[in-house]
Amino acid sequence: MQGVDEHGALLFSIRGGIVVQFLTMSPWRRSLLASILILVATGHVLADSWTDLSSGEKALEAWASPTGDWFCAASTEPDSKNPRMLRAEPGQGILVNGRKGRTVDLVTKQKFKDVEVHVEFLIPKGSNSGVKFEGLYEIQILDSFGVKKPKGSDCGGIHPRAEEEPQYHHIDQGIPPRTNAARPAGEWQTLDVIFQAPRFDSQNKKVANARFVKVVLNGQVIHENVEVRTPTGSAWRLKKEMPDGPLLLQGTHGPVAFRKVRIRPYPDEKPRKQVE
Repeated sequence: MQGVDEHGALLFSIRGGIVVQFLTMSPWRRSLLASILILVATGHVLADSWTDLSSGEKALEAWASPTGDWFCAASTEPDSKNPRMLRAEPGQGILVNGRKGRTVDLVTKQKFKDVEVHVEFLIPKGSNSGVKFEGLYEIQILDSFGVKKPKGSDCGGIHPRAEEEPQYHHIDQGIPPRTNAARPAGEWQTLDVIFQAPRFDSQNKKVANARFVKVVLNGQVIHENVEVRTPTGSAWRLKKEMPDGPLLLQGTHGPVAFRKVRIRPYPDEKPRKQVE
């Protein structure tokens, strides 16, 4: 196994579990290498450069405290006695947001910039969740199967901006998916996203907006090259945009389960449109 930086320069190589090459590097690169080696040691870096955030006995260790009532399960499905809830069998491979279906959001310890993310999720009837990039820019998860004209607040939409007072309400329509690709509640669904973080100059002035390069829900492209001028939800006014940030899985809005949560860096090869 070899580790390279964002420019493809070799940082180290491992053979038979032993570091056999270790190049002189700056402090931040040494920190990056230490993180990589920890992930290798715990089995969470996959051969194709993906980092697994949901498998194994220590899956929750990738997420910052507190993790609330989230637990690891071997299987999950809608509760036959209450189709708006999930029942789960303890085990490994699936992250479930508690027996009551509401708890804190999961937020990665690690911060990311431009990323490719794969997530599989399952929600029961009427439930609501989301995946937030940098903790700020949300792709909505919702029981939207059969909706003829999906909105930004439907499954796969780029969530609308909102205000908290006098009660939570949307102030725009968000960005709807091209098509409604949502499956029925109770079925596993797949979400694949390529996200580019906003860019800032040396004076911390934003020079390029965040962008969803591609969003694929259940095998159908629902967004492509969509610029996001502000964070979504109430974060557009309450939180500051940053050049990097954590991945967030929403656990506060209803029962949800996630599996095969994987993330890897996405190379930024094309020039970005500058903010006017």
